[in-house]
Amino acid sequence: MESVAGTVTHDPPPAAGGRQGRPLIVTEDSELLDDLLRLCAAAGATPEVHHGVPERRGSWEAAPLVLVGDDAARRVRGAVRRRGVVLVGRDQDDSGVWRRAVEIGAEHVLMLPDGEQWLVDRIADVAEGVGRPALTVGVIGGRGGAGASTLACALAVTSAREGLRTLLVDADPLGGGLDVLLGGETAEGLRWPAFASSRGRVGGGALEESLPELHSLRVLSWDRGDRIAVPPQAVRAVLAAARRRGGTVVVDLPRRIDDGVAEVLTQLDVAVLVVPAELRAVAAAGRVASAVGMVLRDLRVAVRGPYPPGLDDREVARLLGLPLVGELPDEPGLSRPDEGTAPPGAAPRGPLARFCKGFWERALVEAGAA
Repeated sequence: MESVAGTVTHDPPPAAGGRQGRPLIVTEDSELLDDLLRLCAAAGATPEVHHGVPERRGSWEAAPLVLVGDDAARRVRGAVRRRGVVLVGRDQDDSGVWRRAVEIGAEHVLMLPDGEQWLVDRIADVAEGVGRPALTVGVIGGRGGAGASTLACALAVTSAREGLRTLLVDADPLGGGLDVLLGGETAEGLRWPAFASSRGRVGGGALEESLPELHSLRVLSWDRGDRIAVPPQAVRAVLAAARRRGGTVVVDLPRRIDDGVAEVLTQLDVAVLVVPAELRAVAAAGRVASAVGMVLRDLRVAVRGPYPPGLDDREVARLLGLPLVGELPDEPGLSRPDEGTAPPGAAPRGPLARFCKGFWERALVEAGAA
C-alpha cells in the first residue's frame, strides 16, 4: 500500500468478456461523490456508484478500479480482497486512514484535492483499457533530401497493411506535411495546431478518432497555417496518448533538435537514420547522430545507394558507429514522390514494402510484441 505520489505499478483486473468494466465508487458522502463523479467525467469514464459492497454478484470483483470513500471503509471491510482498491478521503491529518486502508486491503490512500491529477490518470487508464504501449519508431534524415519522410510513410503504410493499429506523426513543421505525401491534404481531421494548448493527459481514443484516416492509418500532420511549433508539454501529452493505444507509432523527425523534438525522442523505442552513400552525407549524418544520441539510446542506420567506389552500407554504418538496418532499396518515387501516385510502400510486393515488412518483423520480435 502507498500514498499517491507516482504511477501505478500493476495492471487492473480485466472485466468479464475481455472488455473494460466501469470504475466502482463506494460512498455515502455526497460532496465526495460529486468530486469523484467530476474526476471520472474528466477521465472519460462513467462509474457505477454504491453505498456499500454491491449486492450484484461479481460487481466488486470485476470492477477494474474501486474508489472507496473514507466514510464507507467500515461497510466494505468484509469484501473479498482484490487489487485496484483506492481509499479516498480529505482529512490530511487523519492518521487513522492508514489503519482503515489496511482493513479493506486498499493499495493506495488518496487525499483530495492534492491527488486529483493522479486519480484522473488512473481512471483514464481504466477507461481506455491500457495494455502494451505502441512500438514507437522515429525516422530522421542524415541530410536534407535523404528520403526520411518517404520511409516514414512506407513504414506506416506497411504496418497498417499488416493489420496493426498505426499512427503516423509528422514532427517536422517545415516538411510540407505528411498528409500531402499520402495524398490527403484535404482530408477531414485535426492537425498539430489544434493540440497546441494540450496539457496533462490527452485521451488516446479521442485523439485517434479526431485525426484524418488515410490508407487505413491515422495521420497527425501540420496544416498550411503559420504555426510552426507546439509547446513541448503538448507534444509530450499527444505522443503519450498515441502510445497508450498500442500498435505502432511512426514519427517523421526533423534534423534540428528543439525542445519539442526532444520530447518526441524520449518516447521513441528506436530511430532509423537514413543516409545516402555519399561522404558529405555521412559527415552530416554524424552530426545528426551525435545530437539525437544525447536523448535516444537505440539509433540505427539505413543506407541509400548508389555507392561510390570504396563505400557500401556496412562501411557507412561503421563510419557512423551505428547498427545497420539494411540497404534502403531503390524504388520509383522514393526520394521524389510524384503527386497523384500511390503512397510510399503501397505496393505490397515492391522493394520498399518488403524492406519495411522485414523491419517490422524484426522490431516486433525484439520488442516482444510479436
